[in-house]
Amino acid sequence: MLGILVIIALAAPILAPHGPETVDADQVLGAPSLIHPFGSDVLGRDVLSRVMFGLRSSLLVALSSVALSCVVAIPLGIVAGYAGGWADTAISRTLDMILVLPALLLAITFIAILGPGSTVAALAIAVIYLPILARVMRASTLVVVRNEYVIGARARGAGHFRTVIGHVAPNALAPVIVQASVLSAFALQLEAGLSFLGLGTQPPTPSLGGMLSDGRDVLTQAPWVEIFPGLAIVVAVLAFTFLGEGLRRAFDPQGVTS
Repeated sequence: MLGILVIIALAAPILAPHGPETVDADQVLGAPSLIHPFGSDVLGRDVLSRVMFGLRSSLLVALSSVALSCVVAIPLGIVAGYAGGWADTAISRTLDMILVLPALLLAITFIAILGPGSTVAALAIAVIYLPILARVMRASTLVVVRNEYVIGARARGAGHFRTVIGHVAPNALAPVIVQASVLSAFALQLEAGLSFLGLGTQPPTPSLGGMLSDGRDVLTQAPWVEIFPGLAIVVAVLAFTFLGEGLRRAFDPQGVTS
């Protein structure tokens, strides 16, 4: 499912039957037809084309934000779990201060300071999920460092850096990968919510949340303007959720059956 969505998003300029901003005055709020399979919106723009391009924007923000969060969270979690002591305390307490803030409120605060846009939304979402991923990495590192192969590597004279890179990090990453795939679903939802409020991806760039916002005034008159962007969000979230569940089963089969 996720692979199909990514292909659609990447190939949107080729697959889309119309331009996302192409206005057809004769098709204002037009019902689904052969020309416009998903109908058209209040300006006569093709909903199918806008969903494809909107999916592109939403996936880009969701995936980039989680990737950016992982780049920062993984080293922090490893340092906190491996070093322990004051380093663990300093990192953990700082992350706790971020974690206690409501996600949407923190995102709106970032946007209020830096201004709206997809880049700022991705940065805000990355900060929101940073403590979650870092705590997962820390917990996984604490388990791995107690294993015999890590103790053996240290006994053979391996330095801290070599031990972390060669033994700790590769064996502690699995839970973070699973968590990142699940958080991508929530990141997409959060991006859609910010765009719905006008704080995420800005017009004229289509976004799924922005399409929901544009169609709420004509929901009873032209429900297809709302239904298809909403279904795209649902399918994308389900795809990330299924991916996370599949990764969890692959990395931890005993945890599933126990």
